[in-house]
Amino acid sequence: MYQMCLKLNAEKTQLMWLGSRHQLAKLIVSQLPLATATSSSTVDIVSTANDLGVIMDCQLTMATHISSVCRAGFFQLRQLRSVRRSLTTEATRALVQAFISCRLDYCNSLLAGIADVYLQRLQSVQNAAARLVAGAHHHDHITPVLVSLHWLPVSQRIIYKTAVLVWKCLHDAVPRYLADLCVPAHSVHCRQQLRSTASGTLLVPRARTATGQPSFAINGPRTWNSLPADLRTLRYDSMLLQASSEGPPVSAVVYAAACMWAQHRSSGAIVTV
Repeated sequence: MYQMCLKLNAEKTQLMWLGSRHQLAKLIVSQLPLATATSSSTVDIVSTANDLGVIMDCQLTMATHISSVCRAGFFQLRQLRSVRRSLTTEATRALVQAFISCRLDYCNSLLAGIADVYLQRLQSVQNAAARLVAGAHHHDHITPVLVSLHWLPVSQRIIYKTAVLVWKCLHDAVPRYLADLCVPAHSVHCRQQLRSTASGTLLVPRARTATGQPSFAINGPRTWNSLPADLRTLRYDSMLLQASSEGPPVSAVVYAAACMWAQHRSSGAIVTV
């Protein structure tokens, strides 16, 4: 850091060990001394860290972040419920989109592979928001309400966001360090003769631990491979040619939405863009 003319601010620096519960129990270090050529400081070891609004915990369960999102979401719902009778349905939906849905969608691709018990907590926030917009009662079944609002459930929104990111990786719409994580199977020499290479699949690397399974390098190609083969092999230039006579060119988001609609059409929930 000294050679790069950088200085460590110990008051704003946090250090967090990552590992399983048993691995973290073996650690007895609570502070880490850092010495430089000009000064020395001590950095405290924390169990959670806030990075761009996302609260990461030492076990990468995202439990603390989900608790924060649910707490903020239900608080905003209580505020909106007090003035619901004075708002139209369109105004209520816009407010819910601004205060609730944006929180559920913010960096939700990081929630891929987490436990279902945490996803259910986020789903309860979306269910409460949907009932508020549609004016449904608490005992009403939530699936028809989500279908009428054209809202994807939380778990499918995570898959949708991941599919959008993979699509951008394949079409050079993201930085190179992300695009390099999505390797088409036909580009690997030893796999060029396989029949799966013609279906537009991606190479899924292996993970040595369960902690690495939710990473984008593994979850991204796996999500893309789960899409229908006719959508994975659909060329973007042919979509532009077809859409030119009907209206503006389709975007990557519209394409990914079509992928998610084809994959989850059995559930009846359709995403709108």
